[in-house]
Amino acid sequence: MDTLSILLMGFISIVVVNNLVFTKFLGICPYLGVSGRIDMAFGMGLAVTFVVTLSGTLTWLIDHLLLIGTSLEVTRYICFILVIAGAVQLVEMYLRKFFPSLYESFGIFLPLITTNCAILGLCLLISLEGINSLLEAVVLSFGAGIGFTMAICIMAGIRENLDLADVPDCLKGAPITLITAGLLAMAFMGFAGMIR
Repeated sequence: MDTLSILLMGFISIVVVNNLVFTKFLGICPYLGVSGRIDMAFGMGLAVTFVVTLSGTLTWLIDHLLLIGTSLEVTRYICFILVIAGAVQLVEMYLRKFFPSLYESFGIFLPLITTNCAILGLCLLISLEGINSLLEAVVLSFGAGIGFTMAICIMAGIRENLDLADVPDCLKGAPITLITAGLLAMAFMGFAGMIR
């Protein structure tokens, strides 16, 4: 298989088949918390895509150029967390300066990207799966962000329609959201085994 095919299969795999939200259940807090409106969900998805791509790339570089093969390998988690926090700060400063309305609409959720377990999970997945190519690490990181954006936008679209649906009182709010999230996860599990 040539390099382009491997990269394309890896991208499709991380976006659809092995989606971090639907199959690994990572990043659930913003997935459920910000998915009330599609415009906010899309904005959050783009912010997460930028942060996860930058973090995945930088952590691969740090891991392969500094940590692997040295006694510093035990500091992997700390290094990864610092890189993620720095990337979130970049996004926060950029949004505050150029998109103040979007920055205000995110509220507390923007700093919470720092603790989004999907980002740290992807960085560790790239490190522990033995991804040896920087290009593959970039493609997988970007694909994970696109997969997160797809998941959060699908959920936001469904939740906007649920506001118009006749949902029983006992299921309104969080219960119907969790049921919907479970059904979406089951639907995406149908892709399991198509691509490794």
